[in-house]
Amino acid sequence: MSFALGLTGSIGMGKSTAAGMFADEGCAVWDADAAVHRLYGRGGAAVAPLAAAFPEAIKNGTVDRAALKARIAQDPQALRRIETIVHPLVAADREAFRAAARADIVVFDIPLLFETGGEARMDAVAVVSVDPEIQEERVMARGTMTRAQFRQILSRQMPDAEKRARADYVIVTDTMEHARQQVRAIVADIRSRKAHA
Repeated sequence: MSFALGLTGSIGMGKSTAAGMFADEGCAVWDADAAVHRLYGRGGAAVAPLAAAFPEAIKNGTVDRAALKARIAQDPQALRRIETIVHPLVAADREAFRAAARADIVVFDIPLLFETGGEARMDAVAVVSVDPEIQEERVMARGTMTRAQFRQILSRQMPDAEKRARADYVIVTDTMEHARQQVRAIVADIRSRKAHA
């Protein structure tokens, strides 16, 4: 049985970079955001049920995320309905990936792992973290959101200090080399634990 490692961290902490480093070490990596993109794409499992609930959010056979966001902005209850439809589909995608994975360690890259109680399904959790100044700098450098939008996203996420306190491993992403050393140490630790289990 593969070891399930949850990988999480707030926006701009370097989670995608860390996920790539785990893949470099021979781990299988499942990405929650990529799963949603598949489900929302042409022929994706979320298209039909979302079309039934929010017909205005379907464009050319795919889910238009901007239209969904606009609907959520107008109707606070819409988010709950969307989650009721999408979360079970994401969970099914995750479990199918886990069942098919041949790697000894499967990393589940899930932004809201603690917020959704997902840590209960993991053997351990790694949190990516960096100083708040660097985090904000990274997010602003993307040029995809305002500071107000960034702060709004942060307000919906568990504080970094709490995530670090609840994690089995913390990866500080201040430099690429430091992050890579920590990822390698985590992989070595898990493989050693598996060998002695």
